[in-house]
Amino acid sequence: MPTPWKRDLEADGKKLLEWLRPRLPEASDLTMTPLEQPGSSGFSNETLLFDLKYSRSGEVHEDKLVARVQPIGFQAFPSYDLGLQFRTMKLLEPTDVPVPEVLWLEEDDPSVFGAPFYIMKQVHGRVPSDNPPYHVAGWLTEARPDERTAIWWGSIESMARIHKLDYRATGFGFLEDASLGKPGLDASFAHYQNYFDWACAGRPQPTVELAREYLEANRPTETHTGLVWGDARVGNIIYDDVTPAAVIDWEMVTLGVGEEDLAWSIFLDRHHSEGIGTPRLEGFPSYEETVDRYQECSGFEVRNLHYYQVWAGYRFGCVMMRLAQQFHHYELMDEQASRNFEVDNTVTRLLAKLLDAPPPVEYTTNNTTTASGGFGPADPA
Repeated sequence: MPTPWKRDLEADGKKLLEWLRPRLPEASDLTMTPLEQPGSSGFSNETLLFDLKYSRSGEVHEDKLVARVQPIGFQAFPSYDLGLQFRTMKLLEPTDVPVPEVLWLEEDDPSVFGAPFYIMKQVHGRVPSDNPPYHVAGWLTEARPDERTAIWWGSIESMARIHKLDYRATGFGFLEDASLGKPGLDASFAHYQNYFDWACAGRPQPTVELAREYLEANRPTETHTGLVWGDARVGNIIYDDVTPAAVIDWEMVTLGVGEEDLAWSIFLDRHHSEGIGTPRLEGFPSYEETVDRYQECSGFEVRNLHYYQVWAGYRFGCVMMRLAQQFHHYELMDEQASRNFEVDNTVTRLLAKLLDAPPPVEYTTNNTTTASGGFGPADPA
């Protein structure tokens, strides 16, 4: 989905080149190709691609680089820390979790892009598509079943590597935020309560509110606290053939239990198949097989998958509220359609199914919505 604001890429490219010069003091003949904005650059941040060419110590270098720019305009998140993503990848570079090599971070000078940004090296490979979903279109539909199996297992194995890290020894102790409560569900609940209050803008969100009631009433006892990717899914990995070359998109990184990531990846895969009424592609392992493989790779027991799928739907539901408002803000939907979309979308329908509740209903002109129903089974879906 394209970024809804337009940039003067030619002018920004010239400013970026001047910004880069002092970062490469020993380089001469510094030139760069025009900035390119790929079609996948979306609402959460901007992605700009370019090649940088220069001479140093008698050798010619040509680097393929990426600029990630903090979003300007109508934001999807109540706060956005681009530096967190940069620091996360920098800390992960020495580990066995593959990430892009990050080079420079700019948080203070808005003169180049009008917002914080960082520069990293491009990683060769392909990413499964979100739009349209990879079960419907894109290169995965053309892959062999055994290749899809390998790609799925690569995502689960990458996730397990993250969860096995000692987050304090790796340098992620800074994620412990005492102002939100104990690391894990306590802090995450507080964060998403703030997100929900901000995103719903005082309007009823019956399915998401029902999910919150379930989550509060059935909170499990957490057995450990570790690093959580946050947006763990097959579509956030760059693959070189069928091998993960880089794990990307760390804007939701936090502390918690690994089941959060496992459930999120399953919920997103269900969203991209069952949620839109299409079967999963042949070759993708079952969710039961996925749980077994994750436990084998991570060493952690999966005990509350259903609960954490509801947690995933609740969190994604907050994002969808804001996305609906963005659609209206950028005149991609009229007000009534965006209000309907806030409460009735692929996420809330799947969430209602998990809760064994009636499907969500559309927003009505008298500013009321209704929903009723109980909670679904406590065993893994």
